[in-house]
Amino acid sequence: MKLAYWMYAGPAHIGTLRVASSFQNVHAIMHAPLGDDYFNVMRSMLERERDFTPVTASIVDRHVLARGSQEKVVENITRKDKEEKPDLILLTPTCTSSILQEDLQNFVDRASMETNSDVILADVNHYRVNELQAADRTLEQVVRYYIQKANKQGDLNLTKSKKPSANIIGIFTLGFHHQHDCREIRRLFQDLGIEINEIIPEGNSVNNLKNLSRAWFNFVPYREIGLMTAKYLEKEFKMPYIANIPMGIVDTATCLREIENIVSTSENPMDFESYIDKQTRFVSQAAWFSRSIDCQNLTGKKAVVFGDGTHAAYMTKILAREMGIRVACAGTYCKHDTYWFREEVQEYCDEILITDDHTKVGDMIARIEPAAIFGTQMERHIGKRLDIPCGVISAPVHIQNFPLGYRPFLGYEGANQIADLVYNSFTLGMEDHLLEIFGGHDTKEVITKSLSTNSDLTWSPDGLNELKKIPGFVRAKIKRNTEKFARENGINEITVEVMYAAKEALST
Repeated sequence: MKLAYWMYAGPAHIGTLRVASSFQNVHAIMHAPLGDDYFNVMRSMLERERDFTPVTASIVDRHVLARGSQEKVVENITRKDKEEKPDLILLTPTCTSSILQEDLQNFVDRASMETNSDVILADVNHYRVNELQAADRTLEQVVRYYIQKANKQGDLNLTKSKKPSANIIGIFTLGFHHQHDCREIRRLFQDLGIEINEIIPEGNSVNNLKNLSRAWFNFVPYREIGLMTAKYLEKEFKMPYIANIPMGIVDTATCLREIENIVSTSENPMDFESYIDKQTRFVSQAAWFSRSIDCQNLTGKKAVVFGDGTHAAYMTKILAREMGIRVACAGTYCKHDTYWFREEVQEYCDEILITDDHTKVGDMIARIEPAAIFGTQMERHIGKRLDIPCGVISAPVHIQNFPLGYRPFLGYEGANQIADLVYNSFTLGMEDHLLEIFGGHDTKEVITKSLSTNSDLTWSPDGLNELKKIPGFVRAKIKRNTEKFARENGINEITVEVMYAAKEALST
């Protein structure tokens, strides 16, 4: 736990609340002080939800601290049980309220005797895991609870569906383009004759979790959320799972072939190769575009990729393998998945950065000076300061990442969207210079090479005037090189003479 004004992944209770509010008719009770109860506003704003977010804050105040929380928490649980009549009430503390070290399981046990709803305590260590890890653990906990409940009641459905079917695990609220990706996955499966058994947690009921075992396999579109549930179902019911994400033309084909190995039997042989060939050659435009002169103009250009493990790894492979773009650095903030990420990207990039410190990411980008960045909203802000274009490919999410139009990142349509994003993220040819000529260019200046280091470096009026004469498409690079020269030589003010000296030093 640390104090920060920017976090790539939020605190653990946010992940738990995202899972709870994704299910239908599930209510979450958040045991927290004022200030930790911002989730409702955040979700309503970003998801543009018409309904109220099903989360109630049981506020920890001075009165609660004086006499204990049990009475208030139990009262909130029983009140919501009567008012909302949910199938499940999920109690979660926050990092702050966890400091009290109260026996919340005892609160849950007492409340369960007075409610018709199921009541469980989120089994998450709020000091050790982040939002994504907590969401993964909470989803697995809820699935396990209802599987075991159905098994005790003899209501567990173990009969496999007649036709090949799949569970899609990990689509949930506040996800990066999750709804669009889910539609694209469903379309893919429909084309291949694969039925959708259950989609969890988004829009589903916990009462349907007993039917998960009917599917032939589980599909996990994002490593961050759903992998623990898939591994539990594999252990419990010997259900195979697909964790190879269909992102990009090459990996979509790989994913479909992996599914074919599961659903194709001697009694019902299936051949996905003709479908893959048709989609790649005639339906999707991404494969054709990668061979066009437009994409060839990008060959060898430097890019930086940073985001969650899934999107950063697969975006790195798309850029390097499918579009011929040099990935100078690939990175992720998912430090808990470091080994997998390194294995995925080490052949496709020059260097790897694993960190959740945005200042290190900013310094890396300033040092490399790529032609484009593909990252999160933070990298977009870094790019603005450095005058480097950025395409957003990963959570944390912003209102811009909830478009009203159809914008998947997975499947063949996702490959088209990614190709457009990549091409439009680069500043090509004379575009920047023309914008400068016609007065349409953002001329915000960058003073420091290292974004995380304060500097007293200043530019003299004559130096700034000389800098403005330089064409916009090379100005930022010349500016950074001049500032680097000034720092190395202990110069605090950059004049025209310093600019020429830096130019001579660079050419020698």
